[in-house]
Formats: sequence, C-alpha cells, structure tokens
Amino acid sequence: MIPKYTIQYTTQFSKHAQPSHYSTDDPVVCEQFVEELLERGLSLPAIKHEGLDLPKNEFDRLLKNAAGMLASKHICASLHIKPEEEKFRFGFIA
Repeated sequence: MIPKYTIQYTTQFSKHAQPSHYSTDDPVVCEQFVEELLERGLSLPAIKHEGLDLPKNEFDRLLKNAAGMLASKHICASLHIKPEEEKFRFGFIA
C-alpha cells in the first residue's frame, strides 16, 4: 500500500548529501515533519501524495503552513507569550 505522504529530504554531510524519505498517512504529521525540516535547515526536494509529486500550489501551501507554525513557536518562546496572544498580535498559525 502506498503511503499518503512521502517527504523526500536531504541531510548534508561534509562532502556528500544523504537523501532520505519519511512516510505518513496523516496530513498533520506531514506538516509537523516539514516544520522540523525547516527548523533544521534541511533540503526538501519533493513531497509526494499517493506516489505523485504534490502540485506546486499544494506544496507551497504546506510549506507556508509549516513555516507559520515554526514562526509562531519562535515568537512565543522569544516573547514568553501564549499562542493565543501571538495569533492576535502577529497572526501566525498557532
């Protein structure tokens, strides 16, 4: 059975890149994993949905949501505020 989402990412070592992938059937888990990749600055060449590359607009939307969650976490941690206040003041996804 093909997993719903497969995220291809690359870990860079000193002289070579190590391609890897992560699979899940849960779209929320997929978004959280993309957030982790963004946090660590890893390369994200492709996200597949049921074996096919996500269309560009869906890929961009998923990345934008993950980046918003990451920004929200950093703002909350830096300013010592709750997610509700962050959403009210800055409007990122809590």
